[in-house]
Amino acid sequence: MYEPFPGNYVWNLSVNICLCMGAAMGEIDKANDEVREIAREGADKGTAAFFDSWGRMADRLVELGEECEAAGNALSAGEKYRRATAYYMTAERMQARDYAPRKRMYRTMLDTMQRAIDASGLGWERIDIPFEGSSFPGLFIPGEGEGPRPTMVFCNGLDSVKEMIALSIGDTFARRGISVLAVDQPGVGEALRLNGLPAIHDTERWAGAAIDALETRTDVDRDRIGMMGWSLGGYYAPRAAIYEKRFKLCVAWGGNHDWGGLQSRRLKNEGENPVPHYWEHVMWVWGQPDMDSFMALMPKVTLNGHMQNMTVPFLITHGANDRQIPREYAHQSRDQAINSPRVELKLFTEREGGVEHCSADSMEPVKSYIADWVRDRFGEL
Repeated sequence: MYEPFPGNYVWNLSVNICLCMGAAMGEIDKANDEVREIAREGADKGTAAFFDSWGRMADRLVELGEECEAAGNALSAGEKYRRATAYYMTAERMQARDYAPRKRMYRTMLDTMQRAIDASGLGWERIDIPFEGSSFPGLFIPGEGEGPRPTMVFCNGLDSVKEMIALSIGDTFARRGISVLAVDQPGVGEALRLNGLPAIHDTERWAGAAIDALETRTDVDRDRIGMMGWSLGGYYAPRAAIYEKRFKLCVAWGGNHDWGGLQSRRLKNEGENPVPHYWEHVMWVWGQPDMDSFMALMPKVTLNGHMQNMTVPFLITHGANDRQIPREYAHQSRDQAINSPRVELKLFTEREGGVEHCSADSMEPVKSYIADWVRDRFGEL
């Protein structure tokens, strides 16, 4: 993994994810130069400086994009808006939950993403999904080809957002004729930040709402809808596919079999954290007021005792050097899925790349492998 901040895993992870979204090395190196010294003081310190440095970089790109649009060069503008979106997202994601400027930047990121979609002519569509008296949003990326198309619901993990999914996968699934609905499910993105919806352990509730929305669309093959998620989505997605039987297949991009149990290990400083201000963040995500209530909830966030109810084809991918999720969790998900008609575990090694958490070092090998597997399984249906 590219490590511009030696010894600071959290910051390095953020930079690498941004690169996978299409960042430009020259741009981010210039922004990183402003904060390299303070990064040595730890993951939680200096995040405000990172916020400012990366925010200025994104603002400059938006200005350049506006100049391109004024000159009649919409596609050029779209490229700049896309990178600016990734930079705003990365800066906002690094902050503590109560850091007030992050709220403004988050809304700016949403606006910039829409400008990128419009200027680039991507055809991606925002949809709102009714859910238990509220709603959560999704970004629909249509697959290429005629007729109703198979569709994957793609959920986030602990700290990603639907725009991160969309920019990371691009047209990987679309070119294989598969649509993707990237969702900000309860606990992440707009659902958490703007609608106040915390995460829930019984993820089939919001996943079922996503299927309800897809079934109203004439461009979706309602008999070929799958479920996938990355990072903590490696728990969310299998749980959803186990109990929402309209899903026809499932992918865990990171075998996060027992995330609840992992929190006890994190208290002992085992493994790396994905974001700064980790414990504040997880209590915010799960809607818990203190650590005692958060830890009391965690025994529910496990696939132990549930995985035997997986009855659809199931793929697990995992990085050989994942420093957040123990490799044993991927094996546990595979070994316990005894009633799946086809369960596969693909471990990515140095030869292919994609060895870090959710392939942050190189996403292409993993997203391509997943997309091929999904295409083949939908073809068999």
